[in-house]
Amino acid sequence: MKNDRQAKILEIIEREPIDTQEQLQLRLQEQGILCTQATISRDIKQLHLIKEPVGQGRYRYAVSSQRSRLNMEDKLRTIFRESIIGVDYAQNIVVIKTMSGLANGAAAALDSMNISYLVGTLAGDDTALMVMRDMESAKSLCEEIHEMLK
Repeated sequence: MKNDRQAKILEIIEREPIDTQEQLQLRLQEQGILCTQATISRDIKQLHLIKEPVGQGRYRYAVSSQRSRLNMEDKLRTIFRESIIGVDYAQNIVVIKTMSGLANGAAAALDSMNISYLVGTLAGDDTALMVMRDMESAKSLCEEIHEMLK
């Protein structure tokens, strides 16, 4: 139901200029989808919608160009908060320590996220190695992971 509603939201904002949550709620109701303003607000946040100017002081909801990056961050945050014990890097290799049995899942999730500077992953039971393109990207990812763990 949530996925269907969010797909409809994306369809609606692509088809017509929507500038308020109330308008969006009304369009959804017209298509038989009943939901509250709070639900719409959560959907907007989860879909990473932004308001972009359309001229004459008016705005419309649109999909953020940063959406794929933001979605990756959401997925990473969930994975790491649930399973990561520690992370460090050496040269272009990031080492992730996980709870026992979770390294393969973390590595598979990272592989599926199409991180451009990630060459590949290798995982054991509680340790995953991530080979990065260079030392700077290894350092950067390590710092991002530390931030997510806070």
